[in-house]
Amino acid sequence: MINKWMFYSVLFFVVSASSFYFKPLEPYHPKKTLTDVDFSYQLPSIKIVDYQHQNMPFLGKRFVGFKEAIAAKESLGQYKLVNSLGYMGKYQFGISALNFIGIKSKAVFLNNPMLQEDAFVALVSINKYKLADIIREYKGKTVDGVRITESGLLAAAHLGGAQSVRKFITSSGKKKFKDGYGTTIKSYLKRFAGYETHNIPPKEFVKIE
Repeated sequence: MINKWMFYSVLFFVVSASSFYFKPLEPYHPKKTLTDVDFSYQLPSIKIVDYQHQNMPFLGKRFVGFKEAIAAKESLGQYKLVNSLGYMGKYQFGISALNFIGIKSKAVFLNNPMLQEDAFVALVSINKYKLADIIREYKGKTVDGVRITESGLLAAAHLGGAQSVRKFITSSGKKKFKDGYGTTIKSYLKRFAGYETHNIPPKEFVKIE
């Protein structure tokens, strides 16, 4: 009697385990899509809930990867985020930077994802113009233990402004900078090194219509 009970118990276990291990996989339905061109993509979602408990996807070293890497660090890609210091949007711009390129309304800016994308490209172009000589002279060199790249310089300028980057580089790292949350220019030079930003033209002035 005991042997018969054990036989059926083992049989039930084997059948249950088999059904578990051979269960067909759920079909994969990606929530985020990416078109493999520099400026055409549908990422990230403007819904904050889409970023809870999720990591940002890796997008390679193209310019779109540069943009999304910075957005992930600044805001987790949230277009409507305003931080405790008043910096706004996916890339966390200050109002003075936005005014400089012709954006006056905070509400319009926060509710217009395309405007935020255009603003990022515009300000990268302006910082590239301001740092053109630094890029030429220091690209590939090492400053304060960090190998200097164009994208690293542009990311650092996004954090602290072109003038702060210039002071850090020309002082061999002695004139340091950190933002209101303690993030340093040096950390951005390292973190965002090696992205493809060469196709972004340097421009002295850009106005967003």
